[in-house]
Amino acid sequence: MVVNRPARVLRVLIAGAVLLAAALTAPSSAGADPGPAAAGPTATARARVAADVLMSSYEPNKAWFPSSWWNSAVALQTIGDYMQRTGDRRYLPQLENTFEKDKGAFPAGYLSGDPLLGNFTSRAIDDSEWWGLTWVQAYDLTKNRKYLDMAVTIAEYVEGYWDTSTCGGGVWWDGERTYKNAVTNGLWIRLTAELHNRLAGDTRWLGHARQGWNWLTGSGMINSAGLVNDGLNSNCENNGGTVWSYNQGLAIGAGLELWRATHDPQLLTTVRRLADAAVAPGGLVSDGVLTEYCDAPDRSCDDNGKQFKGIFQRYWMDLADTTHDQRYTDFVARQAATIWEHDRDAAGRLGERWSGTTSADHPNVFDWRTQASALSALIAAVPKPAPVQSLSATMSPAQPVIMPATGSSTHVKLTVQLQATGRDPLQIAVRAAGPDGWSVTPSRATARLAPHGNAVPVQTAVDLEVAIPAGTPNGRYSVTASATAGPLLSFTAQSDILVAHTVDFDTGTAAENPWLWDADGSQSNGVQNRFADGHSYFVYRFPFPSDTTKASATLTIDNEFVVQVSGDGQQWTTVATETQQFHDGQNKAARTFDLTPYLGADKAGYVRVSDSFPDDGWGGRVYHVSAEYS
Repeated sequence: MVVNRPARVLRVLIAGAVLLAAALTAPSSAGADPGPAAAGPTATARARVAADVLMSSYEPNKAWFPSSWWNSAVALQTIGDYMQRTGDRRYLPQLENTFEKDKGAFPAGYLSGDPLLGNFTSRAIDDSEWWGLTWVQAYDLTKNRKYLDMAVTIAEYVEGYWDTSTCGGGVWWDGERTYKNAVTNGLWIRLTAELHNRLAGDTRWLGHARQGWNWLTGSGMINSAGLVNDGLNSNCENNGGTVWSYNQGLAIGAGLELWRATHDPQLLTTVRRLADAAVAPGGLVSDGVLTEYCDAPDRSCDDNGKQFKGIFQRYWMDLADTTHDQRYTDFVARQAATIWEHDRDAAGRLGERWSGTTSADHPNVFDWRTQASALSALIAAVPKPAPVQSLSATMSPAQPVIMPATGSSTHVKLTVQLQATGRDPLQIAVRAAGPDGWSVTPSRATARLAPHGNAVPVQTAVDLEVAIPAGTPNGRYSVTASATAGPLLSFTAQSDILVAHTVDFDTGTAAENPWLWDADGSQSNGVQNRFADGHSYFVYRFPFPSDTTKASATLTIDNEFVVQVSGDGQQWTTVATETQQFHDGQNKAARTFDLTPYLGADKAGYVRVSDSFPDDGWGGRVYHVSAEYS
């Protein structure tokens, strides 16, 4: 559901342990194919690392993923899928936090463009249904009846929008009753069938599920090729709208859940037709990779479209689990491998285009929505049941930036974070290497982990010191660390070090990442902007050379900003505050701030941007950053 205010993209993850490599199925990065025995532990480890990256974007105070209501429901449901698939229950508190904090009524703009009516309902009927599915998932994980009761409450609200007076049935998409479409009705069938399958003696919800399925499959929205168009026109005919992957996936998922309720073989026949159409020529696949209409190199997906493929993959996982058809499981494996090998950026995030395709005008976008979407593909690749034992490695910082002084070597400290699950203690061998001429100390190390005997990981760390030779040209350089425990457990992490003598980047782009020291709750709604609303902020760090005597930073900035500077990232001095409530960027200007009086002992300078009017949600927005020094 598109909200009234433009959707915002959550912060770029820099701090913390982030992953770059470990493509065990890719000979170029990890030697020979480890074979099927190692594939399960590797898939589990990959999903765990990706889930941790996603949850680093969860905002605990408002208990969502800023700033999209329905996308937050799907992201939390995806984390529920991860927990259910792997047995790792670390994120149950976040589900509980969201349930308790967000079940009330909220005015427009607080958690969504729409007013929230309470019990996770709003005028956006499909948004309400997404939350219903999220709470069914929470019930499955915890068996706490309050979650299932909330899903029933949501379904009862949606029930009021089933209307036979227009097009013979179907649930309206919005409270104004303007449109009947695939997403709202696919959700309705899945939700009501899930309720039936969890409520003993139910007939009410099963009746709705059957009625909804009969209406959807007879509505004309499924075209002659077996693909699901977006909705119906005013004549109750297929409107020929875009075949979005999530509509196709929801139709598959709706049929599967209803089949579990009825065991009607005709349902599986229809489901297979929908699935086969999706991967047939002219469907949703390009060169074997699931591809959204907006994934084309000359297009970009909006904040809604970024999450569609993950929804498709969630229900494709259900299809593969249910049918055990090798064609469907092979498709799962292909998506996961492609994402891991081609669609990870240097901060370990997973992007919009699973093929990795990018361009200057339409870059491959990385944010929490794309992370949640691609995570669904990684979860689907985890065997059922998941392996007990797994090993992962990440490196922090993933993208350090170095501004060396002339004629001297430079040192940077890195940390290899190791995580493992299983029953038996693990002796882990760590081998680290850098570019030719660089020194990585230690190049070999050992670590020991004693897992708890369950899916909750334990962790330890190995510290590295990297010496960068004097005269190293500007550019990105990789340091890798491989972790191995026995013949089946191996993972490779990587840190990309940026050697730079200039600072000049657009915000909201990959070029910003090494400089973004602390993203906090800031967001970016596309290329070339980053903003901090409410009590969030973001910090850039400039590690000027050790012989620096003067430095300044220039920010192209607008709206309601506070700019602070520091020499240590702890003690802050305010150097600019916007005292008027600008909401449309009319105060946009390039402003230069002298950092010289505030440089730290190591000559680093920090710039923090926040919101001068935190209650109205139009905080400081930066488009471009540069710095000068001498």
